[in-house]
Amino acid sequence: MKQSEIIELSTEELQEKLGSFKKSYTDLKMAHAISPLETPMQLRAIRRTVARLATELTKREVQ
Repeated sequence: MKQSEIIELSTEELQEKLGSFKKSYTDLKMAHAISPLETPMQLRAIRRTVARLATELTKREVQ
């Protein structure tokens, strides 16, 4: 997800997406441990999306 898309989401949607992305990251990480993924760059992309979502949530809590 792009940062512009993340900013437009509501707080509830952010929390929902964060949970789903964390679950998919964990699933991909486990699958990669068993047998290498065709595109391991997926792990990096999902990890960075999780960080973007978490950062936006934290930013909203501070305000």
